[in-house]
Amino acid sequence: MKRFISCFLVCLIAITSFAQLQSPEQFLGYKIGSRYTPHYKIVNYFNYLAKQSPDMVKLEQYGETNEGRPLLLAFISTKENITNLENIRQNNLKLAGFDADKANASEKTPAIIWMSYNVHGNEPSSSEASMLTIYELLNPSNTKSKNYLQNTVVIIDPCMNPDGRDRYVYWFNQVVGKKANPNPASREHSEPWPGGRSNHYNFDLNRDWAWQTQIESQQRMAKYNEWLPQIHVDFHEQSYNNPYYFAPAAEPFHEVITEWQRNFQTTIGRNNAKYFDENGWLYFTKEQFDLFYPSYGDTYPLYNGAIGMTYEQGGNNRGGLAVVTDAGDTLTLYDRVMHHFTTGISTIEIASQNADKLVKEFHKYYNNAISSPLGDFKSYVIKADDGDKLDRLKKLLNRNKILWSYLQVNNAQLNGLNYFTGKQENFKAAIGDIVVNANQPKSNLLRVLFERVSKLSDSATYDITAWSLPFAYGLETYGLKSYITTTTKANPDSITTFALPPTTYGYVVQWNGMSSAKFLTAVLQKGLKVRYAERSFKIGSEDFDKGSLILTKAGNNTLSQSLEQIIKSAAEQANVRVYAVSSGLVDKGFDFGSDKVHVIKSPRVALLAGKEVTSLNMGEIWHLFDQQLNYPVSLINVSDLQKVAWNSFDVLIIPDGDYDFFNEKNTNDELKNWVKRGGKIIAVQSAVMEMAKADWGIKSKVPDDDKKDDVIKGDYSLLHRYENRDRDVLVNSIPGSIFKVELDNTHPLAFGYPDFYYTLKQDENIYEFMKEGWNVGVLRKDNYIAGFTGSKTKEKLKDGLLFGVQEMGRGKVVYLADNPLFRSFWENGKLLFCNAVFMVD
Repeated sequence: MKRFISCFLVCLIAITSFAQLQSPEQFLGYKIGSRYTPHYKIVNYFNYLAKQSPDMVKLEQYGETNEGRPLLLAFISTKENITNLENIRQNNLKLAGFDADKANASEKTPAIIWMSYNVHGNEPSSSEASMLTIYELLNPSNTKSKNYLQNTVVIIDPCMNPDGRDRYVYWFNQVVGKKANPNPASREHSEPWPGGRSNHYNFDLNRDWAWQTQIESQQRMAKYNEWLPQIHVDFHEQSYNNPYYFAPAAEPFHEVITEWQRNFQTTIGRNNAKYFDENGWLYFTKEQFDLFYPSYGDTYPLYNGAIGMTYEQGGNNRGGLAVVTDAGDTLTLYDRVMHHFTTGISTIEIASQNADKLVKEFHKYYNNAISSPLGDFKSYVIKADDGDKLDRLKKLLNRNKILWSYLQVNNAQLNGLNYFTGKQENFKAAIGDIVVNANQPKSNLLRVLFERVSKLSDSATYDITAWSLPFAYGLETYGLKSYITTTTKANPDSITTFALPPTTYGYVVQWNGMSSAKFLTAVLQKGLKVRYAERSFKIGSEDFDKGSLILTKAGNNTLSQSLEQIIKSAAEQANVRVYAVSSGLVDKGFDFGSDKVHVIKSPRVALLAGKEVTSLNMGEIWHLFDQQLNYPVSLINVSDLQKVAWNSFDVLIIPDGDYDFFNEKNTNDELKNWVKRGGKIIAVQSAVMEMAKADWGIKSKVPDDDKKDDVIKGDYSLLHRYENRDRDVLVNSIPGSIFKVELDNTHPLAFGYPDFYYTLKQDENIYEFMKEGWNVGVLRKDNYIAGFTGSKTKEKLKDGLLFGVQEMGRGKVVYLADNPLFRSFWENGKLLFCNAVFMVD
């Protein structure tokens, strides 16, 4: 009997132990902070918790990365709230005005807290902290967390960038020894190129919230806009020498941020400070991290009614498992995890205590957005574009849940501020134009994305200071002082399906946007012979602009598929209009057999990658080819430059970077000889400066003031106060501003554009006009449009070259001194880059 009782007790203890929820340490088999956890193990732990606690956790896979890793959201709350989760979500959208039944929205509802971890893959401590955080919310012995969840629904995204995280974690686990070496000079603190910060295509996902160019952002933001939380926290890391940062943020705050949002940031910050003070941990607030650029994980939520914040822990890619700081302290991964865990729980606590107020203010925010929108304009009219730029803008608006409609009237006389001229003007509405009224839930986000002039309360900013969508897309836009009510959602002129007109001669496609470029790359890869017209021409009533694509049956009669089948398939996929022509004789312009009509070769393209290359710009170019053009590009490491058989390539793209090989005479000469034999180089941003230094033919423009060698003695303007050192540099600063470029659109590099282009300028580099070459894009005087530009830098940026083409033997060099693909949201620059690849020959 005693033996039976003993066995029963052993079994009971075993069953009880099994039923207990395992901590991350128990599940993983090691203490959090003692090593880095690969993404799949984080996923396994979240799956385990959802299975063990189905009454309190709902786990949802909202997407998948480029490399096939799952993207997860965990919803954590009480049993009652989880059971009622969908009703809570729908009620929250009613509070935000997104439901026709919004009058029945209830403020007696839990506050929604969204916590995002590890958007930068090599800032890995936060994903470790996410496991501790969700465990403590579910831990049966933690009575405090149960009280928090009565008033809140907590949404946890444990890893926003799994591809980047695993790139860093697997590298680190390969190079670390039995014991971590805290010496920052050891190799475990020197991550190799391109680093784990970015995603598969080397994009910074924390700059992509509004633009949503990347698959991770698109999938995440679809869910975010289905929930619209009251609080959003983005967990980051910074230099390992910095103490912890949390809100309140630094100036500048964008002016649409409300007093309530400012004040509650301070409330949260004080609660965080209380716990950090108890532990004797260092921290700072109100410095460095401002709230202006709209595409961050703190600003985007703020412009959507939430209390948005970034929390920054020291560590980053050089943190390793332990690192000695400049102050002589040893910072461990465990320290970093505990700091993030503490601010996470503290934020949930203070949100729970203020849940009623958070919901009421959220409701008030959206009521005001609809009834009393801020800003100079009540509505915006965006003119229909001949190409696809308007379609791309509409997709962006849709992704951000910004409401728009088509204008219903034609030739109506309207008056508004012309974004391009900056003047109040009369204009005619046309079928196909769209209108965006400001009296809608997303009016604050709309205002920020469309603001023509950035109003900065402080010029010391963390990111670009201008992004206005009409300039980014190159779309003629008017801001109106009144609402426009006569609108319809029906598309009056959609090109989605069509019957290809029969012809005995050939077809023409206008060259006016990325859809045209996508069509071109598709037919080139099918072996079609394509020509482009150097000059405008007219056939019947149709006008065709410079660069129009010409596809004749002659020369394309040996294809495995019929010309019509290939063109129809490519046109439908690219959504372009195809015009049938019955003759090569034109009514105005040059006939198809003229020497003003040129064959487009299918170029074999190489793109430099690896050390010395700016990974973000390389990623922008790679993404353009791989995901948008579907055209092959070979990535060549800079270290392999001398091994490449260059006769197998026609185009070499040199992204922004700092290149040593331009200082090596043999390599420099070999590249020049390759160009002279018919090759083409496309140099972007600082690569142009490198070539200027290496005597390629382009010269940096040096202002007269900078040519003075001697410092004037007794010049008191050279005296500066030490405390003002951060601000004294602002006169030479240009974090990102919009300038108007004059284009020679008769040159193939500028085909598809008017005689101007708006560039996002991020440096002071400008070049002398080329004596032997084509000065395609130049800055004249009075070219500044928007964004902060220091006084000295603004003075330099005039009377010089930004985009040009230099002929060298049988080849060419294309200089793009500004990055036309910046973060892939600068849509109007993409055709310029495609021209450089396919049209300049």
